[in-house]
Amino acid sequence: MTTVRKDDLFEYALRLGDSALVLGHRLSEWCGHAPEMELDMAMSNLGLDLIGQARLFLTYAGEIEGQITGKPGRDEDQLAYLRDALDYRNFLLVEQPNGDWAATIARQLYFSTFQQLCFEKLAASADEQLAAIARKALPEIAYHVRFATEWTVRLGDGTEESKRRMQEGLNNLFRFTDELFASDEVEDRLAAAGIAPDAAALRPLWQARIEQVLREATLDVPPPHRPITGARKGHHTEHLGYLLAEMQFLQRAYPGARW
Repeated sequence: MTTVRKDDLFEYALRLGDSALVLGHRLSEWCGHAPEMELDMAMSNLGLDLIGQARLFLTYAGEIEGQITGKPGRDEDQLAYLRDALDYRNFLLVEQPNGDWAATIARQLYFSTFQQLCFEKLAASADEQLAAIARKALPEIAYHVRFATEWTVRLGDGTEESKRRMQEGLNNLFRFTDELFASDEVEDRLAAAGIAPDAAALRPLWQARIEQVLREATLDVPPPHRPITGARKGHHTEHLGYLLAEMQFLQRAYPGARW
């Protein structure tokens, strides 16, 4: 049996939690700004789903950290609000600005489709805690995929303007999708232990699902691109720093404050 390193498990839980947390915050930025009141509520609910997932993953990461150090690990709030951008491990895709409605939908389609495939495998993980979180999240993610798919089709097969914007959103964000399927030594070791899915194996499934949606939406598959990666090493776009400055302001200004 492959021995699982606690630091690998800690890193992986951070990656899952950070991506959910950052995208959850991005979606919360639509509150009061969405095209319709119903969509305002929908974006808030999607964001809350992701933040709920982030809490579970980050809490688990803190527990693992405690096992590594022999001291109490950081809790979910400390991991969310008291780390700098270089310490975050979220995908670059999820930190990209909302842009217009079509860009937000493109980002959601790409990420939620990947997350669904990943969590379907993670639900059978040899790590019981990760498996339980994945199983709990899958019904939420199914709605996220359906929401993004329906809006992609509606915009792509709508007016000339909506089609143009949807295509631009898909094209602009496609360069960040390669990172979803890249693996490193951490994930390779966890995959060998039956804990994490093989990310590279998810790519053809993801590609097929995305292409199916684009055909229905009468949209083109984005052209070849230069991939942008680096999140696993803490190399982020400039957008994450601004996002964290807003998200972490209260805790930074009033350390340890409690309601």
